[in-house]
Amino acid sequence: MIAGLKAYPERRNSGADWLGEVPGHWQVVPLGSLLTIRSEKGRTDLPLLSVLREKGVVRRSDLAADENHNVMPDDLAAYKVARGGDLVINKMKAWQGSLGLAPCDGVVSPAYFVFDLASSNIRFAERMLRSRHYVDQFARASDGVRIGQWDLGIPAMKRIACVVPPEDEQAAIVRFLDHADRRVRRSIAAKQKMIRLLEEQKAAIIHQAVTRGLNPDAPIKPSGVDWLGDIPAHWEVTRVKDEFQNLNTRRIPLSATARGEMTERSFDYYGASGVIDRVDDFLFDEDLLLIAEDGANLVLRNLPLAIIARGKFWVNNHAHILRPKRGSLDYLAHYMEGIRYQPWITGAAQPKLTMDRLMAIKVAVAPPDEQHAIVAVVAAQTTELRKAIALARNEVILWNEYRTRLVADVVTGKLDARAAAAQLDIVDSEEDEPVDGENIEPDNKGFDEAEADEEFV
Repeated sequence: MIAGLKAYPERRNSGADWLGEVPGHWQVVPLGSLLTIRSEKGRTDLPLLSVLREKGVVRRSDLAADENHNVMPDDLAAYKVARGGDLVINKMKAWQGSLGLAPCDGVVSPAYFVFDLASSNIRFAERMLRSRHYVDQFARASDGVRIGQWDLGIPAMKRIACVVPPEDEQAAIVRFLDHADRRVRRSIAAKQKMIRLLEEQKAAIIHQAVTRGLNPDAPIKPSGVDWLGDIPAHWEVTRVKDEFQNLNTRRIPLSATARGEMTERSFDYYGASGVIDRVDDFLFDEDLLLIAEDGANLVLRNLPLAIIARGKFWVNNHAHILRPKRGSLDYLAHYMEGIRYQPWITGAAQPKLTMDRLMAIKVAVAPPDEQHAIVAVVAAQTTELRKAIALARNEVILWNEYRTRLVADVVTGKLDARAAAAQLDIVDSEEDEPVDGENIEPDNKGFDEAEADEEFV
């Protein structure tokens, strides 16, 4: 798509170093000239809106369980009203791209900025303001003494140069980018489907080996536990507490503010879903197994639940910490990842796997002398699958980077999409294909599981 686009024939200096040249017939105005502060409150009848880095402004009720990290506020009377098309900005996270246009009338956190945006095409305005180049400018307009705690300054924000193409051109740009986005989404969906199939194949190989051993002809016996079924005759049923020592009493949570004040940031800081930050010190200096204690991932299983943490690291209070009493840590990690934990999970709004319930789960693991052999065979049998998965994940990343670059270059006038838009069908009836999370790599955004990507909401 980019290869078929050319630069505009007539260009002029925009007056902003970061923006460079723009099409000669485009206007360039200060963003502040398009904004009017909105300060309505007291509309508790309106839906609650959230601001997300990846999605912009959305209805909170439309968020999936794993996207919604905050408790519903009891009283919305102090919340600001945002009218459909208003610009809503999380002032503490604008530098990350946590901003967008309200999809409908609603209310947002009192900590957010809300502006009536004078734009003839709000879809173009949102594409522009959420593009990479503009998010960089919101970052430049933010300041603070700690990383992650930068506050957007209104005077600096209002000085950001804002491009204003003619109305018909804005519509053409939106149409072209919508078409391009559909193509990218289809490509991503195809890669994600392949990744899911490959992951299923890998999981099946691992499950067979860690629950039945390497000898398909070995005698088996009933385990006496419904969900375990038959097991090799020489294996014994134990409990998690028999295989692991629990080290939860040594974990210490650190607030985002405390982490933001750190400077060395030499050690991984783990939460329920893996590394979520870097910190100056460590609590552990050994290889241990971490099991998620709470969060929607206990049910959804979008990310691994059993994670090996190696070397020096810190763990917050959202992950159980287990030290093997015997055998192979890698084998036990495979085994624990394969358990379906739902029968032991409590809570619906906030699923939780307590320490007592975890340690009481019955397991049937291979004898320690077999575990290392199983790990070696599993690694060999899944080598090609792991390579294929890594390649597909990288291709998803490249597709996302491509889309980000395309949007940024088109909305700032670096590339001319008018001819490409004119060649599209008058009515594009293609429907978006569902894409289950376009960022395949875990994106924890550096917050505790109890802290959201947004302030208050």
